[in-house]
This record gives sequence, C-alpha cells and structure tokens, in this order.
Amino acid sequence: MRCPYCGSLDDKVIESRTLGTGESIRRRRECISCGYRFTSYERIEEKPFMVVKRDGRRQPFDRAKLEKGIARALEKRPVSATMTDNLISEIEDIIFIRGRTTREIPTEELGDLVLEKLHGLDKVAYIRFASVYRHFENLDEFITEVNKIESVKDNAE
Repeated sequence: MRCPYCGSLDDKVIESRTLGTGESIRRRRECISCGYRFTSYERIEEKPFMVVKRDGRRQPFDRAKLEKGIARALEKRPVSATMTDNLISEIEDIIFIRGRTTREIPTEELGDLVLEKLHGLDKVAYIRFASVYRHFENLDEFITEVNKIESVKDNAE
C-alpha cells in the first residue's frame, strides 16, 4: 500500500480489526521508509445487482430510482414516510432474494412486485403507478384497471 505521506510502497501492518458485521477489515499500517502511520480498509467487492430492461440493456439497481417512482405514486396519499420506507425496503429485500444467484432482475418482475405491494397499501397509488408502468394509451385501459380493482374488492366482500 502506498504511504500517503512519502509515497513509498514499503509498509507493515501493525493491527487488524474486523468491523461491524464482518463485512470489512480496518488495518493500521506503518510506513517503513518514513514511520508515518495510516489506516486502510478492506471490503469485499461484490458484483452490482443489475436490472434488465425490456430492450435487454442492463443497468445497476438504483434504490433512489425505486423510491422516486413509489413516492410519485404515493404523493398526497395518506401513507406515512415510515410505511413508504418499509415498503421500499421490503421490495428491495425480495428482489435481492429472487436474484441471489444471477444478481439481476427483469424490470417486468420489479414493476409487478411494486404493483403488488402498492395494491395492498393504497389503490390510488396502485393506479398511478400502473398507468405509468403499463403505459396506458387511452382512458379505456385506465377504466379497465380501475374495474379490476373494484372486482377484486367485490370478491373479497
């Protein structure tokens, strides 16, 4: 490791400690050339979790993007920030479990999961998200989706 003080590549490890959950190691080092002491951290580099777009492109999963879409659907709805955070964390946990071996998930599966969770939380947010996710082209498609919710509601009663 290069000394941040003199640039020498000659150092020795004085102390090593595992941090927190064992995900990283903190090492205290001393430069043999100048005696400067510094700290380095070692972490496992994991392959990023990818989202497979409809056209086959892959992009890294972005929790902020998921939060933005859900927040837009839940805008001005009687759903607390805590409930929203819990919903997003639950969705994130599920997709990481589903994509454990391949480290990826198709956007269709992610969108369907969000719709499923929103359906149980807030029907208006569900319709808002569905209208964007499913690319409603006209009012008939919108009405059909609302009628599906009504028929599910009627069957539950």
